[in-house]
Amino acid sequence: MSTEDKAKATGKNIAGKAQEAAGKVTGDPETEAKGKAKQTEAEVEHTVEDAKDALK
Repeated sequence: MSTEDKAKATGKNIAGKAQEAAGKVTGDPETEAKGKAKQTEAEVEHTVEDAKDALK
């Protein structure tokens, strides 16, 4: 996994966690769900990049 791709995925994960927490604090389930979705996207990106590295 390239350092740049890893940093982007990690940043997306952190943003998702923050958004999820904001949704919980404000009682907004839509914001909470969007935060969880961002975290899932980041996990997928990490998995894809790890698979690419395994094929090298």
